[in-house]
Amino acid sequence: MTSYREAGVDLDGADRHVANISSVVTSTWAAEVIGGFGGFAAGVEIPEGYRRPVLMMSIDGVGTKLELARRAGRWDGVGMDVVAMCVDDLAALGARPIGFVDYLAVGALDEERDLAIVASIAAACLQAGCPLLGGETAEHPGVMAPDAVDLAGAVMGVVENGEELGPGRVSQGDLLVGLRSPNLRSNGFSLIRSLFADSLDEHLESFLEPSVIYSPSVQRAVSTGAVHSAAHITGGGIIGNIPRSLPAHLGATIDTSAWAVPPVFESVAAMGMPREEMFRTFNMGIGFCLVVDPEGLDEVLEATAEHEPGVIGVVTAGGGLDIR
Repeated sequence: MTSYREAGVDLDGADRHVANISSVVTSTWAAEVIGGFGGFAAGVEIPEGYRRPVLMMSIDGVGTKLELARRAGRWDGVGMDVVAMCVDDLAALGARPIGFVDYLAVGALDEERDLAIVASIAAACLQAGCPLLGGETAEHPGVMAPDAVDLAGAVMGVVENGEELGPGRVSQGDLLVGLRSPNLRSNGFSLIRSLFADSLDEHLESFLEPSVIYSPSVQRAVSTGAVHSAAHITGGGIIGNIPRSLPAHLGATIDTSAWAVPPVFESVAAMGMPREEMFRTFNMGIGFCLVVDPEGLDEVLEATAEHEPGVIGVVTAGGGLDIR
């Protein structure tokens, strides 16, 4: 073995991949992007209007939902998943995403699949209002199976110093506004694959629905001045994430009758999973939660209307969640 190709790495294929994705990546760029496609790095100017800008970063991946995408041969939604997991984490602090990069690892290059994945990331970045500055596609022969894929991303955002959302701004009596999620998004799939091991292919269509991206709506809501804190409902579900948006001395009462649980969660419950464990694992139909000043409720509901917002609870004295 005397060449990289003989070791399983296709350098010519890598060059074709870079050429294939050039137009979809640069379609997300505007004048604030600094650098050229195919270089070692690219940058972005901080948007005007910030007096003391704070740069924030978040990193996440799609997780084992990718195994379902591989089984179905369907890659058009995975970009929504990876971008949503990152930009919506920033949104929970009130930060605006200004630059995204991805990392795609494969056992062997596949031009059609790999272009579809990067195109889906670019489409998600356009929806999030964030340029896809670049990324890396790595071929790992002998370590990953030839058809194996892993996907992660990182995002940089900006927020005005002192205007970050957080528990310190929350008061007793603030309202919890839930933004609807019609599906599982990108969390809990290790459990899903276990529960549905014998019938997974029958449910692939509903399980592979892509994640909702909340960031643009959350930014509009934050601009009203009525949002005090927020929680991105990802791994850990409602039970694990809403307390992260509250100070230790305050809790919240959650009214689960305030929204309809999507059918996909009813299918999971039918497999015998306890209710509390479901609220600890999945979003249960609420993908994002805003902690809101009651006086600004109407403005927040208007700003987030595309996500069917509704009041799902209230901040109370004492710690912990009371889920009813």
